[in-house]
Amino acid sequence: MRTRAWPAADRFRSVDPRLADAVLALGLTTAAAVTGQQYHPAGWPPFDATAYLLTALTGLPLAARRTAPVPVLVACCLAFAGYLAAGYQPSLNFWSPVVALYGVAARRPPRTAAACAALTAAVVLLSGLSARELGLAVAVLQALVVPVVVWAFGNGARLLDERNRQLAAVTAQLRREQEGRARRAVSEEQRRIARELHDVVAHHMSVISVQAGMAGYVFPSAPEKARAALGTIAETSQEGLRELRRILTLLRSAADEEPDARRGPPAEGDRGDERTPYAPIPGLAGLAEAARRVRAAGVAVELRTGGTPRPLPPGVELCAYRVVQEALTNVVKHAPSARVEVLVAYLPHTLEVTVTDDGGVPAGPDGTPGGPDGTPDGRMRRPDPANVAPGPGHGLIGMRERAKLYGATVAAGPRTEGGFSVRLTLPVTAARPLGPENRPPA
Repeated sequence: MRTRAWPAADRFRSVDPRLADAVLALGLTTAAAVTGQQYHPAGWPPFDATAYLLTALTGLPLAARRTAPVPVLVACCLAFAGYLAAGYQPSLNFWSPVVALYGVAARRPPRTAAACAALTAAVVLLSGLSARELGLAVAVLQALVVPVVVWAFGNGARLLDERNRQLAAVTAQLRREQEGRARRAVSEEQRRIARELHDVVAHHMSVISVQAGMAGYVFPSAPEKARAALGTIAETSQEGLRELRRILTLLRSAADEEPDARRGPPAEGDRGDERTPYAPIPGLAGLAEAARRVRAAGVAVELRTGGTPRPLPPGVELCAYRVVQEALTNVVKHAPSARVEVLVAYLPHTLEVTVTDDGGVPAGPDGTPGGPDGTPDGRMRRPDPANVAPGPGHGLIGMRERAKLYGATVAAGPRTEGGFSVRLTLPVTAARPLGPENRPPA
């Protein structure tokens, strides 16, 4: 029953309000005319053409109750008063002024609604006094209660409509601000990526330049060395073109860069990049140093390597390094007592990097691990994102933008057993295994 009711309600809300008002006016007028003609006690004048006309003038104006609520109310009250003054028996046309009053209370300020309620009360009192079977007390009580109740419902609908409009405006503003923050975060991340890949491109061009010069110098005397130099040039240029293609593909789809004045002061990481713009970019070999720094902050970090390590493009290693760095930073900020495991898995066609934490172990009253806020085995769960105050949230945006540059994916979210997990999957080409000197330290 409940499932069937919701689609029916949706269809009702989709009906044009003007059509609904026209149907209401026509239906109430028809019902009042039929009732007046069928129910005719002795002593009342017959329900003749004049009664039909006054009944129509009382009910049909309700079709415009949304666009002109005050004139509609005045028209309904005057027509109903003329109907009663002609001596006709009160019928269902009694409800026309009442419905019109609801429209005024729902769409006009309280002062206007109060004046219209007084007019409606006068007409309702006249209707009660015209009914011979009702006493004076009942007529007065009816004239006081009916307009007040209708005004209360209409005023409540007006306040609710105002709150809904305010909420819609605030929601639209928040959405615009969120989209603006996201665009600025993406733009800043693209700038950082461009600065980092500058080192890769500069390195490739330097190698090509040196190898080309050597090939030209030794070509007459050592053709084999010249041929090897040309092979190095071909490999290096292809790798450089791949790096350039990745960054250009991402930046070509981005919006124009915003002026520096709108971006505000640079972040701490950006200032560091400006101080050392030509520093070597980090890679998987730098994960041990990153883990050491996080351990110094009090977080237990275990770094493990799976599969057989092999050489990877510098940009791919940089992507993996930055994602791990961001994940560890989030652990330091949100779960400083957690235990973290970083797993770098070399799969046949992908590099999979997983950073998981257990959420932290709270201390009990006696100083031992475990507490009421943890799981049964003592591990704390990270706060539910729905219960956490909203922040800028640029960390995940940066991760995903960086992964997008290399055709990778990032999956991040809470674990059912507690804690948080970030998994980066990078597509890579198969190559020869690395030697012990180039493997990421464990």
